[in-house]
Amino acid sequence: MTAAGIRIELPPMPNAIPDIIRNRHGERLDFAYHPGAAELTTLVLIGHGVTGNKDRPLLITLAETLARAGLHALRFSFAGNGDSEGRFADCTISKEVEDLGAVLDALPGWRIGYAGHSMGAAVGVLRASTDRRMQFLISLAGMAHTAEFARREFGEVKPGAGLMWDKPGCPLSQAYVDDMNRIGSVVEAARQVRVPWLFVHGTNDDVVPFQDSRDLLAVANEPKRLVELSAADHVFTDPEAATMASAVVAWIRELKL
Repeated sequence: MTAAGIRIELPPMPNAIPDIIRNRHGERLDFAYHPGAAELTTLVLIGHGVTGNKDRPLLITLAETLARAGLHALRFSFAGNGDSEGRFADCTISKEVEDLGAVLDALPGWRIGYAGHSMGAAVGVLRASTDRRMQFLISLAGMAHTAEFARREFGEVKPGAGLMWDKPGCPLSQAYVDDMNRIGSVVEAARQVRVPWLFVHGTNDDVVPFQDSRDLLAVANEPKRLVELSAADHVFTDPEAATMASAVVAWIRELKL
């Protein structure tokens, strides 16, 4: 605050966590920070899937497991989801790619990796394919084929009238359908990802087929790894969340960041 009473927003200090993160539309993005070891500068961003938010149990489990291992973690809700500002009807993968960029902008100085669940994993692929600030990528039950997903899950729902999976507050918008169809698949973008990449997927997933991870793995650059969890569903229902989180921590440790 200046002597004239005018508030000046200074850029965040390197390796600091800001009080507020906003996207390019000025919408505040809700987040929760889990501090790790003070001497480490590795920070794992955690993004959710469609109709989700930062407080999904598997994401909390992952963040807490990372922090116990000394790795800083920050889980956030994309605009229009959870307690973040914005309208759910405006949510698209393309907008969420921008949101992820805004989070990266707010965190200078950190060695950042990103762990995305489901559609949030597709967001990570598109961001990592062009943004070299991401040091590693983790796809949890990650979506590859966006147009197929939209047809399979919402093909019988009328945009502008129906809800996604009949969830209150989650209307299916024409913007969402158009964006999913325009993207089609993130497989080609995956070829441009040049960082270590971990895939974790359950073979009991009935929302995003296990084959999606196989298709991405087939074109991903080295180093890469697929962890197959035979008992896990799409949201890694307990106790599979702990197994997933342990696999993520073990892999990051191998990177020796």
